[in-house]
Amino acid sequence: MTSLLSPAEWSALWLSATVALWASAVLVVPGIALGWLLARCQFPGKLLVDALVHLPLVLTPVVVGYLLLLLVGRNGWLSPVLGDLGLRLAFSYPGAVLAAAVVALPLVVRSVRTAIELVDPGLEEAAAVLGAGPLRRFWKITLPLALPGIVAGLVLGYARSLGEFGATITLAGNIAGQTRTLPIAIYTAIQVPGGETEALRLTGLSILLSLIALATSEWLLRRLRDRVRHERGGR
Repeated sequence: MTSLLSPAEWSALWLSATVALWASAVLVVPGIALGWLLARCQFPGKLLVDALVHLPLVLTPVVVGYLLLLLVGRNGWLSPVLGDLGLRLAFSYPGAVLAAAVVALPLVVRSVRTAIELVDPGLEEAAAVLGAGPLRRFWKITLPLALPGIVAGLVLGYARSLGEFGATITLAGNIAGQTRTLPIAIYTAIQVPGGETEALRLTGLSILLSLIALATSEWLLRRLRDRVRHERGGR
């Protein structure tokens, strides 16, 4: 592999892998919280929250990136707060992570929501009768039973982050060694005469990584379904 890829290609591969990993890590808490909220709670405005969470799934990624730029860019709505904290998100590595996380959020939330909905509410109700509080019920019953589905959602989010292009290039730019992930490196290669070979190599890598992530996600979802069938069959 070392002889097949140039240092610039290795840099793009490493950046894609780490950006996607950080994006998945960023989504752990909000993804689980939003998935649980939509699966277990009824409240006014739930449809609106659901729509907002899933909006990046249907919006053009460039639009998502532009909205993020308006929000956290140098002159964005949150720029005074970010400036006080010493944070710079536009045209930076953290900006690439943020863009990937926002675009992947709907997939994570959908998987988490489905996993939690598959957990029998009767188990939580029985624990409540025995005196377990909401937080204890979540940690001891809901989370362990839904864990394969939650992990599958995070892996799916990782796969989506690997392929993110529009929002990333709009918010984080195309900076070699900092924000030039695999999709952006492929785009850059096909703009240069004779860059087709490099683009083809990077495309193959991107497909391989995505297939591995998708296969892992499907395997975890099957484990969740098997666990649910086992729990129901034992009752």
